[in-house]
Amino acid sequence: MYQEKKRSLFFGLPLSFTTYRIEEKVVNIKKGFLRTEEDDTLMYRIQDVKLVTGFLERIFRLGTVVCYSSDVTDSTLELKHIRHAKEVKDYILVTAEQERRKVRTLHTMGLDADAGQFDDIDDME
Repeated sequence: MYQEKKRSLFFGLPLSFTTYRIEEKVVNIKKGFLRTEEDDTLMYRIQDVKLVTGFLERIFRLGTVVCYSSDVTDSTLELKHIRHAKEVKDYILVTAEQERRKVRTLHTMGLDADAGQFDDIDDME
């Protein structure tokens, strides 16, 4: 698990109430102080990842990781102004591909189908 706070561009200090948590199966973004909002995206839904670094971000060794996903609620996730952005981007790419392979394998094996779908062996044909 990797956890990082959104940082300001002013010397890269963590002055925000936004926290990013990246786990093996999910990316979690938690925003807010008085009213909090939490958004989860499953890792296998992430299709592409982009790294954006502006001039001030490069000076303070920060970066923004943009994740494009097939999630219904939020198709674009932005992990803004985080440290180790290149490593985070690479980790998300590798882990998302591994999770997609696991889900695809379960799907092709039929393990994700409803177990009570067939009442009789003859119904399977």
